Amino acid sequence: MRNILALLQFLLVVILTLPLALLPYRISLGAGGVMGSLLFFLWKSRRITAIENIKGAISRNAVTTDSTPESIVRQLFRNLGRSFAEVTKIHYGLGKSVIKNVKIEGAGNFHRAHAKGNGVILIAGHCGNWELMAVALSVNLTRLNVVARPIDNPYFNSVIEKTRKKYGNNVIYKKGALKKILSLLKRNETVGILMDQSVIKTEGLITDFLGKKDYTMKTPALIARKTNSPVLPIFIRRIKGGHIIEIGKEIELDRSEDSEKAVLNDTIRFNGYIEEYIRQNPHEWLWIHRRWKRIND
Repeated sequence: MRNILALLQFLLVVILTLPLALLPYRISLGAGGVMGSLLFFLWKSRRITAIENIKGAISRNAVTTDSTPESIVRQLFRNLGRSFAEVTKIHYGLGKSVIKNVKIEGAGNFHRAHAKGNGVILIAGHCGNWELMAVALSVNLTRLNVVARPIDNPYFNSVIEKTRKKYGNNVIYKKGALKKILSLLKRNETVGILMDQSVIKTEGLITDFLGKKDYTMKTPALIARKTNSPVLPIFIRRIKGGHIIEIGKEIELDRSEDSEKAVLNDTIRFNGYIEEYIRQNPHEWLWIHRRWKRIND
């Protein structure tokens, strides 16, 4: 029964999204924006979570903006709708124009890191159209191995995985991911990790994130120290006519002899790049996520 419901859900989404994919790029973006605006009103629980998260960040002086929390969240939902439209076109094999309009800055930083021969770790957050970023990188720069959670609906998961592989992405599912990541880095491959969401105690370290303490993923720091792989920050943001991917310079690791302190300092440093992106582009981060839920003030 569960499989039948999953299949029906999948078929319904196909029926609803195919017209969106068939629209010309500019028109599909507009339609996606309208969908996002509608979702702003319909998804009350996430709208409230996002507004409260932004209010908290502003009250802690972690984010400074002239916009109201509600207007930021409205923009966020519109961007999510546009991103959905873009990714939909890619999944239907109609995303050539979407990928073409992605520029990459900082490719030299990647090439210098890759030349060291220890693989490359790219750290990012749920910022901008992160799914498009992974595809565009594989098409235009390097094969990318992305760490992800499987989607509950197996039909959706299968389609998304096939699309990612088609464009050069290899998916590493979180269960048993560490061994696979170490093997890939040993072969001088590139691994992308989104490290901005809440994690359980065993997977994280307590750090400030936008002025409030919670657990932050420690995996990138641990792997980097074990493999000596360069770590580079990478982000995508929407610009007029498309997107721009910015690859930062290699992040210098802490050289302290105290390994636990070094991992903590590295994690804090990695976190800082995501925080800076959010300060500069508050409407493009996933505020709807319950980021601060493990530790109560």
